[in-house]
Amino acid sequence: MAISRRFAIRAVAEGLAAVPLAAQPNIILRWISAIRLYQWVKNILIFVPAVMSHGILKPEVFLTCVGAFVAFGLCASSVYITNDLFDLEADRAHPRKRFRPFAAGTLSVRSGIIAAVLLIASAVGLALAIGWEFAAVLGGYYVMTWAYSVRLKQAALVDVMTLAGLYTLRIIAGTAANQIAPSFWLLAFSIFIFLSLGFVKRYEELDTARKTGRFMGSERGYFDADLALIVNLGIAAGYSAIVVVALYVNSADSQLLYHHNRLLWLICPLLLYWISRVWLLATRGHMHDDPIVFALKDWRSLTVFGLLVVIVAIST
Repeated sequence: MAISRRFAIRAVAEGLAAVPLAAQPNIILRWISAIRLYQWVKNILIFVPAVMSHGILKPEVFLTCVGAFVAFGLCASSVYITNDLFDLEADRAHPRKRFRPFAAGTLSVRSGIIAAVLLIASAVGLALAIGWEFAAVLGGYYVMTWAYSVRLKQAALVDVMTLAGLYTLRIIAGTAANQIAPSFWLLAFSIFIFLSLGFVKRYEELDTARKTGRFMGSERGYFDADLALIVNLGIAAGYSAIVVVALYVNSADSQLLYHHNRLLWLICPLLLYWISRVWLLATRGHMHDDPIVFALKDWRSLTVFGLLVVIVAIST
């Protein structure tokens, strides 16, 4: 295959296939790193529509969500591997990405090509088994992911809007998988909160590059002077998400689903604290480049999330 030969020639030329893989330990850990298994946690958003509609306890709904979760994970992992194969040279020059398995040469390019094909084929098969509507959403996610990787990540503002859209597509996928009517409130909240987190991710990336003298934000459509604006836009988006929650609590929709819907007001101060703290840490330079991953490692964030679950549970 022409693509396989091109990757193989490139790998040999760069010395990436020089180390015998059989002599290297922890091949399972290398593949876990290559497919970015930790990124699968983002697919938990697929369960949100079923949880919010109070249908998650139905076995068929839960199992469908699990299948959709796996399908999205397989699809995303295929894209991650393919991107790594195309970005070998750039990753090897990056302070952190140079340790990725393909850039470091601990996994062969040929195995990466095979894995990427198998992953996307498995994702498509599982998606079609769930239903054509879900498969269509997954297809849209795949196309949008590639559009972001190839071009949209270089367009200022469009990049973070695309990231917010990719997160929201996971929620839409959850509705499509179980034939649940999309909630205006949930989609509005998702767009704003993930737009804010997208700005966090971009701010951290550009601020770190500036501090280390490697600022090349213009390649992403940004300039040094834009960092202050990114902070303002990100905080505004985060607070807008909380306004959506406040409006929802006061709506007829929440009264239909929650017997004690007034308790949901407690969500607002918790989210205000959390999003404000995220931005405080970001501007101090203490934020991981992926705020979702950071939140899963941060005990304060986990405490807030736990309290949110308790509030929703007792409000039902």
